[in-house]
This record gives sequence, C-alpha cells and structure tokens, in this order.
Amino acid sequence: MKIEINNRTKSKIDLKLVKLVAAEFARANKIKPKEISIAFVGDEEIKKINFKYRGLDKVTDILSFSGDGDYFGEIVIDYDQIKRQAVDFKNSIHKELVFILVHGLLHLLGYSDETEEERKKMIKTGEEFIKNYL
Repeated sequence: MKIEINNRTKSKIDLKLVKLVAAEFARANKIKPKEISIAFVGDEEIKKINFKYRGLDKVTDILSFSGDGDYFGEIVIDYDQIKRQAVDFKNSIHKELVFILVHGLLHLLGYSDETEEERKKMIKTGEEFIKNYL
C-alpha cells in the first residue's frame, strides 16, 4: 500500500508508527495495493471539515473518506484531540493514536459506528487487530 502522510500540525508525530499500522492493517485485511492519504490537523481545521462534510460544527478525533479504484481513501486525524483523549482514557498518546488510526481504517473497510451495537463491534475488531498484529 502506498501511504502518503501530511502533518499539518506543529507536533512531532511518529510517522514510522503511522506507516507501520497502515501497512499491517492492509496486509492483515488483504487489501490489494492501493493508495491511502493520512493527514494530521488541529482543532480548527478538523472542525471545518466536519462541518463541511457531516454538518457537525464540532471537533472530532478522526474523519475517514472512502476512495475508489486504486485509492483506498483519506483519513484526517486531529492530533490535538488525540492528545486530549489519551489523558481522558488514561492511555499513552502512542496507544490512542494507534487505536484511532485503526478505527479510521476500519471505516474505510466499510465498518460503521452509527449505532451502539456497531460501535461496540468496531471497537472489538480494532482492539483484536491491535492485539494480534501490532
């Protein structure tokens, strides 16, 4: 999988980790060679994107946009939100980033978290991937 990463924040992000997670996810899920774009942004930018595409005028941790053909899709991650959530969930930033990235990749595979049942299934699937492959 070709992985393009764009860090639009001032934070130092472990991009090798991000590439490793995306590549392992592709291998584990037998995703044929495709391209994926992963962007890291701040609160203001993700809020604008969330409003434009989902009509929600609020910050979120991740947005996923499915692609087609050779383009698997795009993931936009609010790194500031990841850092806050790491504190809230008593996780390291590293663990929270991996969990949220896997969550976004699952969305690109077609998983949904609109209902509580879907959300629980998605969390369980993500946790199993992390435990078994990372």
